[in-house]
Amino acid sequence: MANLDWLVLSFTLLFIVIYGALKTKGSANVKDYILGNNETPWFTVGISVMATQASAITFLSTPGQAYHDGMGFVQFYFGLPLAMVVIAYTFIPIYHKLKVYTAYEYLEQRFDVKTRTLAAILFLIQRGLGTGITIYAPAIILSALLGWNLFLLNIIIGLLVIVYTVTGGTKAVNVTQKQQMFVIFSGMVITFVIILYQLPEQLDFGNVLKIAGANGKMDILDFSYNPETRYTFWSGITGGFFLMLSYFGTDQSQVGRYLSGKSIKESQMGLIMNGILKVPMQFFILLTGVLVFVFFQFNSAPLHFNPTNVSNIENSKYKEDYKILENKLAFINKEKKVVNQLYIEQINNEENIALKKKMQTLTTQEKELREQAKTLIAKSDSKAETNDKDYVFLYFILNYLPKGILGLLLAVIFSAAMSSSASGLNSLAATSTIDIYKRNKDGKSDKHYVYATQYFTLFWGLVAIGFACISSLFENLIQLVNIIGSVFYGTVLGIFLVGFYIQYVKGKAIFIAASISQLTIFYIFYIDVVSFLWLNFIGAILTIILSLSIERYLKINNKKSLS
Repeated sequence: MANLDWLVLSFTLLFIVIYGALKTKGSANVKDYILGNNETPWFTVGISVMATQASAITFLSTPGQAYHDGMGFVQFYFGLPLAMVVIAYTFIPIYHKLKVYTAYEYLEQRFDVKTRTLAAILFLIQRGLGTGITIYAPAIILSALLGWNLFLLNIIIGLLVIVYTVTGGTKAVNVTQKQQMFVIFSGMVITFVIILYQLPEQLDFGNVLKIAGANGKMDILDFSYNPETRYTFWSGITGGFFLMLSYFGTDQSQVGRYLSGKSIKESQMGLIMNGILKVPMQFFILLTGVLVFVFFQFNSAPLHFNPTNVSNIENSKYKEDYKILENKLAFINKEKKVVNQLYIEQINNEENIALKKKMQTLTTQEKELREQAKTLIAKSDSKAETNDKDYVFLYFILNYLPKGILGLLLAVIFSAAMSSSASGLNSLAATSTIDIYKRNKDGKSDKHYVYATQYFTLFWGLVAIGFACISSLFENLIQLVNIIGSVFYGTVLGIFLVGFYIQYVKGKAIFIAASISQLTIFYIFYIDVVSFLWLNFIGAILTIILSLSIERYLKINNKKSLS
């Protein structure tokens, strides 16, 4: 990295941390610390909600996902706008009316302490893991690509977040996320423009899309009904809807963002803003990955994007075999450049059909070589993660972006990691204090609970750093985070849906139903028979059906015992 990149990166991160710490230092009471004293305007609510979900994983993994598999991943978000409408006009009024600090407080008022505690514990488990991953994801990739110490990166990212989250609470999270989202959007837009600029002059944006489409990267919609296909229109509109409904409606990391709104209307407007902007934002990030794919049709791409794996295999007995594959890819890269150049020149001719088929053949051959390389990597190190999707975008920005822009893009990655991690720590601390600690140690002063929340923030920050330090990368990170959420969210959503809409069901029935449902989801996930997106739908529906059945059974038994 050049000195200019270091300057841009350091200034951006230090400004965010210092600004967040100074702007929001000191909270007089729990309401101020956890809810920001309900002073957050709708625009800040919307930005904070978007920033909480848009972790570093979004900007690292999503372009790589598009590079390898195309735009189909956007279907994952199709259920989000509908979920925002449901939450805005159903969940938010109930939360505000009851004046709760966390979503799980409602469950005790509706059911009982056991149900509240169960939901809170499920949240703490999945959000604790998720926050660790949001720290670990950028750390391991930056470590591999830049040679930085992974352990120190985990600690640095975690400590930066802890500093302002402990001092300022929810206000600090909301304030810093506005700065972070500005950095993120600026960096992504600049990168998008630079990629277009670096493509051949005669290649306009329309022709870029044609080349991408010829290689199957613009296949956005899949209407197939195969439950094992991970991303389809149906899994996005149903499983995605239930995942978003549970994440934004019952996950304290998101609920805490809009509970801090000035009013019900301000909170609703913030969520609707997220519903309007989120799908286009993800589409844009995926499209950036598609542009990177087109860029590498005219420039040489490595056989494998993870430099750690490449270094390991080059020092193994499979070195020569790997070199043979690299030479084959070099030949394909040269041929691709020629074919794509001809395709541009004859873009409006019927002869393009033959060129299109040639392009597709070369792309298929390239994929086969990459799979062979992964096989060799796995042979050289059985513990190596051969999936290199998460390294594609960073490889591009490290090797092809001008000085200064690299520092800005690294600031984007750090900012995104910090924004989502801060929300995670803030929500973990709020849930630990309000739903666990205060519930069992009531009667203390407001200041006592502020200190308790700060200590819990520090505690969960250290836990997240610790988990990040012992984690191992597997699969595509954007998928990993959503998989973890899907395993837990369905059951929790089912509890809330029963609470909101089915007054017939009482505490004992919902507690038993939720416990059985969660164990069932663990088993379904273990045997891996459906795409993870369906786990949200299954968990929610199973909890609802079981609670109705158990409640009916309990009432019949009670009648028999009374008679």
